[in-house]
Amino acid sequence: MAERRRGAALEKALLDAAWEELAAGGYARFTMDAVGRRAGTSPPVLYRRWSDRDELVRAAIVHALEEQRVPTPDTGSLREDVLTLMREINATRVRFITVMNVHLAGYYQETGNSLGDLFTTGGEDTGDVLFDRAVERGEIDPRRLTERVKSLPFDLLRHEILTTYAPVPDHVLEEIVDTVFLPLLR
Repeated sequence: MAERRRGAALEKALLDAAWEELAAGGYARFTMDAVGRRAGTSPPVLYRRWSDRDELVRAAIVHALEEQRVPTPDTGSLREDVLTLMREINATRVRFITVMNVHLAGYYQETGNSLGDLFTTGGEDTGDVLFDRAVERGEIDPRRLTERVKSLPFDLLRHEILTTYAPVPDHVLEEIVDTVFLPLLR
């Protein structure tokens, strides 16, 4: 007989199962029953933690993002920090980004809710750390550092990935940083 899971171990198993279910069938086929089957438990166990499937979807995404968190680079320059971070995302997260966007299209259509706010959940935002360091070093003008500008290189990276469903060539990453992003900050 399998050992009974409790507390954090149970929650991790449930969220892992929810993410796997979401990745396998997308939002349209995502149900509490399917997650319960995949986790080897019953729907009431899920409903004690999450009131509905949308709440569970959001929790599963936050969990997956935490599991996929990329270390914050510290190279001594904003250019190299952003490129290092983009290269790490490009090398390790193409499938994750694809799953997030393709399988969650139904979530956007059905609920009208964006999941963009989830990408900075769970502690200090990596981008903010990079930008704070760059301001401290005097590399960039903080008045030009809007939320849109901060997200721009990563939005363009995601766009490139979703255009080809493949890693982006390094010269394209450099072009995004050098010709589009950095000129906006200086």
